[in-house]
Parts: sequence; structure tokens; C-alpha cells
Amino acid sequence: MKKSLIVALLFVFALSAQFVYAGDKIRLGTEGAYPPFNYIDSSGELQGFDVDIAKALCEAAGVDYEFVVQDWDGIIPGLIAKKYDCIIASMSITAEREKKVDFTNKYYQTPVRLVASKDNKVDLFLNGIKGKKIGVQRGTVGANLARAKFGDVATIKAYATQEEANMDLASGRLDLACADSVILQTGFLDTEEGEDFTFVGPNFTDEKHLGKGIGIAVREGDTELVEMFNKAIKTIRDNGVYKKINNKYFDFDVYGAE
Repeated sequence: MKKSLIVALLFVFALSAQFVYAGDKIRLGTEGAYPPFNYIDSSGELQGFDVDIAKALCEAAGVDYEFVVQDWDGIIPGLIAKKYDCIIASMSITAEREKKVDFTNKYYQTPVRLVASKDNKVDLFLNGIKGKKIGVQRGTVGANLARAKFGDVATIKAYATQEEANMDLASGRLDLACADSVILQTGFLDTEEGEDFTFVGPNFTDEKHLGKGIGIAVREGDTELVEMFNKAIKTIRDNGVYKKINNKYFDFDVYGAE
């Protein structure tokens, strides 16, 4: 009798361990300062593509969730410290980050670009960027690329948020900004402050500096959560939910190449 009870308890324990998130609330870490992907609206609510995708993924996986807002500089340390269970905040899958956390498959991928004043004749191919000041957000692939490509000839100035970099660009304290192309388009060029600015140079897509797309970060070894989200990403891509969310924010497929 005791043996049967022990076997039954072991079975229940194994089952609960295997599906630890099935009945629990997953804590989703995000920044809330990266429009249109994640931001806090005038009523204090989280909005954006990342936020809607996160909700859709949790619904597809059949799990409850709550968001935890965290400044970008501390977002990976916060995950490691178990302040939340994953990061859904437009985080690029890079080799450097993969030393600290695990990632799901990508859920979108867009190039990095440079923006400058329409009056600022920047020629990236004839040393025209020499001596310029380039604004980036700290800890982003845009910052990685700017330092790798232009750090020897230009001054790279890092900011806590992309909005701060955009403000200094608009005020003339910077010559260029380097960031995700969608962020620069919707968060700056499409605004009144950005109307006198334009993209310069090519689309940057190299994996060495920009990674393999945007994924969901989890703590090392949390294979169950990775598998759950990978399955959910495929589900919302197949059933049209992803496309519906995509079209709410963009007039092109933000997912990129398959």
C-alpha cells in the first residue's frame, strides 16, 4: 500500500515538474520604453507589438501571465535574479547574450540603420562619418554595430533609452543615431521632431553584430519554457494571429525571412 502511494506521488511530482507553467502565472519581463514594440501609454498601460505577441503566445500555450517592467540596463540581471521568468522586449539573439541566457526561436527580425539630418551630408563610404557623434541605446545590437563599424573614427554616445538618443539628435547634440530601422522610423522619422531627418547608408543585417533575430530570453536550462514558446510562436504564425498583430503595427511583414 505504501509502495503504491509512493509511486503515485512520484508520478504526480514528475507530471507537475514537466508542466510547471501549465497552471501557473508566467512573469514576463519587458522594458516599456521602446515604441512601437513596448511602451507605456498615457493611461499607464503597457502596449506595443511585443506586448500583444506575448499575450497571444500565453493564450496559445494556455497559461496565465503578468508583466514586469524593468529598465533595459538591468533586464538580463533581473531575469537571472528570478524577478521574472522570461524577457519579451525586442531582445536580439546574440552569441554574447547566449553565454548568459537561453533563447527561443525568433519572433521577428528587422535591420539596423542610421539616421541623420537631411542637411547633414554623411557619406559612409568616403570617411564622411569621421569625427561625427552617433547616439545609441546602451546594451543594444545597434550600439554593438555602431562601435564595430564606426568606433575608430566616430564618437559613440550611449543612452539609457532610444528616445533620449532621438531627443539629442533632434536638438543637434548628435550627428546620427543608430538603431533598429522600425524604431527609428515610427519613433522618430514619423514624428514632428524627426521630419527634417532621414535614413542614411544601407540596411545592416550581419549576424556577427546583430544576431539571429529577436527572441524570448529565459534562464539557462529552462528548456520547457523554450519549447512552450517555440510551439506557441508556430501556432500563432499558422493560425493568422501573428499576421493580425503584425498588421496592427506595420504595413510589412516584420517577421523577416523564414
